Amino acid sequence: MFTYYLDLALRSLKRNKMLTALMVIAIAVGIGASMTTLTVMYLLSGDPLPGKSGHIYYPQLDPETGADVRKVPPDLLDYISAHDLWQSGRADRQTMVMDGNIKVQPGGGQSPFMTTVVGTTSDFFPMFNVPFRYGGPWVAADEARGVRQVVISDVLNQRLFGGANSVGRSIVLNGASVQVVGVLDHWRPRPRFYLLAGARNSGGNTSYFYGKVHDVFLPLPTGLAINAGNFGWYTCWAKPDPMNLPTAPCESVALWVQLDTPAKAAAYRGYLTAYDAQQRELGRLTHPANTRMFSLSEWMAYQNVVPGDVKLQTWFAFGFLLVCLFNMVGLLLAKFLRRSGEIGVRRALGASRTAIFEQCLIEAGIIGLLGGVFGFLLTVLGLWLVRQQPVEYADIVTLNVPMFLLTFALAIVASLIAGAFPALRASRVAPALQLKTL
Repeated sequence: MFTYYLDLALRSLKRNKMLTALMVIAIAVGIGASMTTLTVMYLLSGDPLPGKSGHIYYPQLDPETGADVRKVPPDLLDYISAHDLWQSGRADRQTMVMDGNIKVQPGGGQSPFMTTVVGTTSDFFPMFNVPFRYGGPWVAADEARGVRQVVISDVLNQRLFGGANSVGRSIVLNGASVQVVGVLDHWRPRPRFYLLAGARNSGGNTSYFYGKVHDVFLPLPTGLAINAGNFGWYTCWAKPDPMNLPTAPCESVALWVQLDTPAKAAAYRGYLTAYDAQQRELGRLTHPANTRMFSLSEWMAYQNVVPGDVKLQTWFAFGFLLVCLFNMVGLLLAKFLRRSGEIGVRRALGASRTAIFEQCLIEAGIIGLLGGVFGFLLTVLGLWLVRQQPVEYADIVTLNVPMFLLTFALAIVASLIAGAFPALRASRVAPALQLKTL
């Protein structure tokens, strides 16, 4: 029976080529616009650490001593609090992270240039599943001794060494010679979650957080020694000495901890509260207790990191798809009711309402399938146009297999929904009345 209905639907579509083309174009344009924006939204709001993000946490407390008291703790910690919590070793893994800029002096006639730097600790790399092309991270013992070692990105390795294995070679950073111990393989977390702070106050202008990973990763003690004054801070509550960041009255350090079980997470929350109380008893912290610990996914949601313009475009695109579907409903209604005579004859010959309804839905489904094919091509074109835009995330916008399948599923489901009402009206055609008009 399905084959018979399919044959009838194809014959009907061929009889009204112009009308069929209009409906296919309507659904294709709607699908192309909505899938382009939905794909961008999907890529920007995904899990940057699949399978592990539920074990990564972000502790917070309020280290400020100024007159203003916050309702929520600041996004970053002061160095002393972060170092105390990191040094306690209460988590399965823990790492401190600071960022800034640093001068690279390549020598060999090449001009010095500034690039991005992260000061961190050795657990950063295994905690965040950072891949290596050559070598590996520095070890904790060398980090404690302040050994001058560095991990560089594959981009910087290509620029300085032409992509060759540079492990064991030296580069000059801010006039200090450091030895390369590792070169990252391609790593493109979306967003750069390890330094995600302040996004919620940016008014939706969060494209910066989707930039490429930093070029230089230094052990934190080494970074503070050779790059003092060039690491940034989030906010300060008194005038800082930028050359002595560990004692500065500023929030500048992100602390991440890995806790492999819910019991360990609960215990760490208790430890964080106890630490905050102890520091207030000592007089270093003066504000009321204000501690909190988000998981990675909770932290990303709290920061509202997906750019506001992407969200707005997605809503507009789905609104446009809705308009296209309303147009398709009208076209299908006109098309089916124009065949009322044919339907009346079929009903008089014994076809049930259900049979008429199914036949019309199959016709709508074929239109949706054709619309999906052209909608897919428009989606590919739309994503190519997004990649031409001067935005930080342009290079990661590609159509993957799940979104490819969703394109066709959405096109067919949308066309079936649009075709349901016209099909229902067509199935309720009174055969006797139609036969009188023949």
